[in-house]
Amino acid sequence: MKKLILSIAVLTGLAFSSQAQTEKGKWILGGSASYESVKSDASNSKAVENFSIVPNVGYFISDNIALGTGLGYQYTNIGVASGALIAGQTEAFVVAPFGRVYVPIAEKFAFFGQAQVPLAFGTAKETDADGKSGDKIGNSTAIGVVLSPGFTYFPSKKIGIEFAFKGISYNNLKVEDANNNTVKGAGNDSFAIGTDFFAPQIGVQFYF
Repeated sequence: MKKLILSIAVLTGLAFSSQAQTEKGKWILGGSASYESVKSDASNSKAVENFSIVPNVGYFISDNIALGTGLGYQYTNIGVASGALIAGQTEAFVVAPFGRVYVPIAEKFAFFGQAQVPLAFGTAKETDADGKSGDKIGNSTAIGVVLSPGFTYFPSKKIGIEFAFKGISYNNLKVEDANNNTVKGAGNDSFAIGTDFFAPQIGVQFYF
């Protein structure tokens, strides 16, 4: 009987300590940064570049449940010699509200699921064969939904190292000219499903 009580006490202590960072009233502060360069094997092709940096802040409205938003910058450049069908450059301001649910699985580890709705508002420009920006095409608007699973390792009470994976995502990009007419060929719809566990997104969050 003593062993049973001791075991229950130990398990309760582990679960309680792993929830200390994610209890109601705590804040989470962190963000994400990424850079991607993809180059076609076509003759004289130029790389397609994507860069983003989005700091985020969130608040735990209850134990293990956080709501927050990210604010940042996004850049994409596709040159006419990139091998892609559509060329152009976009720079955008990003707003990305999110919701997160944590499930503690060990003393210093927790699983989480995140739903995010990234919104990007910016400008689109033409690009030449060298990928340099030219005349403004119009204003760009992107709206998406991303569902992501991940794991957090807590080396201390205030730091969490994350390994997140893209699960399901959808994004709609629309470009309009000065007269609010849609610029055909400049926008797109994209949908992706599936997770590559060998290519996680690594990040750091601070809990206080």
